[in-house]
Amino acid sequence: SADDRFGGSMETNVVLRSDGHIVWDSPAITRSSCKVDVSYFPFDGQRCHLTFGSWTYNGNQIDLHNRLDAGDLTDFVENVEWEVLGMPATRNVVTYGCCSEPYPDITYTLLLRRRASFYIFNLLLPCVMVSFLAPLGFYLPADSGEKVSLGVTVLLALTVFQLLVAESMPPSESVPLIGKYYIATMTMITASTALTIFIMNVHHCGPGAQPVPPWARRLILHHMARLCCVYEVGESCKSPQRAPGRRAGRGDAGAPGESPGEGEVGAEAGGCPRHHCLCHHDGLLRNVIYIAGCFRHHRATQRWTGEWKKVAKVMDRFLMWVFFLMVFLMSMLVLAKAA
Repeated sequence: SADDRFGGSMETNVVLRSDGHIVWDSPAITRSSCKVDVSYFPFDGQRCHLTFGSWTYNGNQIDLHNRLDAGDLTDFVENVEWEVLGMPATRNVVTYGCCSEPYPDITYTLLLRRRASFYIFNLLLPCVMVSFLAPLGFYLPADSGEKVSLGVTVLLALTVFQLLVAESMPPSESVPLIGKYYIATMTMITASTALTIFIMNVHHCGPGAQPVPPWARRLILHHMARLCCVYEVGESCKSPQRAPGRRAGRGDAGAPGESPGEGEVGAEAGGCPRHHCLCHHDGLLRNVIYIAGCFRHHRATQRWTGEWKKVAKVMDRFLMWVFFLMVFLMSMLVLAKAA
């Protein structure tokens, strides 16, 4: 026997029949090992082969035959982790190169399937729920300051789950299915965190912002905004490019054109010398032009900053739906391979 605690052979009776058949029931405890394939862990199944034969007697001396087509599993004790699907038996006759005599053997194939309910409720479902939290980081407002923190927290949670998976399965060269799912999800969350940092940089462009390029305004603010249903509260029905231009044109044409006329009328009515009034009018005009220029620059900067914030918001919504779709497809792919 291969068991350490089972020493020696037990003395059992041999039944000898009149036709020459001998029945000898010899109890033994046998230990065996087989290669475990964890490619589909925790939805994997294993096939372990147990071969019984004689090395000292050939087939002409001892002819082995299996009485049943499968092993007797009536005394099998149920296991909480593995389910036995069957134990078929086959008879093989091997002829080696050294000898011409046949050597028969009986091979039992133990079919095992892992009970996956424990791993589904403790490792797979928490990972799926945590993964669906990652795209919600794009839904958080950029001013909240929690967008990057959410991505890092989800990434750390998945790292803990991956360590639990590594501890619960045997070492193997092949990467299990759930491990591939964790790696793909962590890669996706890392990419989402990096994109979140980029979008926050776009949102907080500051007073040094440049105008939004025409291609970005046409692609993001027009097409993608309609696709993602992103609309600003109180947004005007007029085109934002036309309204500021018309207001600026009226201000630029009205103030400098009216001021000289008003100065001339005042100079003529009050009897002030013409050159003295023109000197005061030029200084006042320069100050007014400077203030109007600062005001127009401030309004343009505010308009550009608002456009960049809307660009960041549209990109947030678009990437949120993209990553939601990726998480859903990855989860369905894992379940499809497991089935």
